[in-house]
Amino acid sequence: MIRNISVGIDIGSSTTRVVVGEFLKGEKNPKIIGVGEANAIGLRRGYVVDPNSALASLRHALNMAEKSAGVKIKRAYVAISGMSLRSESMTGSAVVSKANGEVTNLDVNKVLEDCEDNLRLTNKKVIHVYPVSFKLDGKEVLGRLEGMRGTKLEAKALFVTYSVQHLEDLLGVIARAGVEPLDVIAAPISLSNIVLGDKQKIVGVGLVDIGAETTTLSVFENGSLVAIHTCGIGSNDVTNDIALGFRIPLEKAEMLKLGNMIDEEFPKKKLDEIIEARLYDIFESIENYLKKIKRAELLPAGLVFVGGGANLSGLTELSKTVLKLPSAIGNTELFGTSKTKLRDPAWFTVLSLLISGRDGGGYSDNSFGNILQDLKNLIKAGLKQLMP
Repeated sequence: MIRNISVGIDIGSSTTRVVVGEFLKGEKNPKIIGVGEANAIGLRRGYVVDPNSALASLRHALNMAEKSAGVKIKRAYVAISGMSLRSESMTGSAVVSKANGEVTNLDVNKVLEDCEDNLRLTNKKVIHVYPVSFKLDGKEVLGRLEGMRGTKLEAKALFVTYSVQHLEDLLGVIARAGVEPLDVIAAPISLSNIVLGDKQKIVGVGLVDIGAETTTLSVFENGSLVAIHTCGIGSNDVTNDIALGFRIPLEKAEMLKLGNMIDEEFPKKKLDEIIEARLYDIFESIENYLKKIKRAELLPAGLVFVGGGANLSGLTELSKTVLKLPSAIGNTELFGTSKTKLRDPAWFTVLSLLISGRDGGGYSDNSFGNILQDLKNLIKAGLKQLMP
């Protein structure tokens, strides 16, 4: 009997995570059958700086997952995140091709291609494409375009982009580990599938992923992605601040940050002040970007926090005060009522890949095919250079 197995890989700045899920007949959500994790080395702010170290970390996590799942991992869905993850909006236009003016799917693809052609893609690659709005002969069209009649089709589209160099390096590490990427998915988009509800995405919500070295804000409205913004501040900065503030080793500072150590030697008031000071920096970046896209204090579903930094004490209360929006820690219904370490928001990105792989929706049909076609020769050349 053929088993329906799905694998997710999330290579973060602090931790590499691998999850193996199996979709059983009649079940909506996967059963987690294998988990692997390893300290991430060779990465900085989400991109590879030392391929050999990153490979060692990935192999360790893969071996753990394979051993617990009892399967050999050959293919996987891969999350991408980090400083080079961006979103850009662009407009384009096209003349309806049929003589009778009937709009076809070919015309829709053509106008979206014109939007992409108008982008400045120096050293960047389009990962996902999301149509935002369409106009036919100057009038906005809601719903399906195909079958309508007109002369000129206009569109506005949102493009999620990523550094070509960073993508090459990441895919090169995964290829050397003997794994074929089935798709690369921007972490915020994948996360939204298991953390956010349809109503939240429709009325307006911000998904905030606080990682080790970066924080990513993704805004959804009218059911679609509106914008992605990444800043170079993460939970590791909080750890560093605590280490400096109390003059203690980083390992001890990390435990103190997560509330795993209670000691009168470290006054709680001072600890809270150190954490809040760095959170203010993160919130300032979020507020400035929301103002830029004219969404400050205008997201009815508020902010939902995920990532390892979502475990910081007092996060949501401070967020409500500073950003003046409803705030909550993200949750997922993947596990029902069962207790598991995978309920930690730090695991949500890799878990969401399993669902994204199953659904296959929301992503441009040929995005990853184009990426592989463009990068295939470059990756092969890079691998030859890295071989001993």
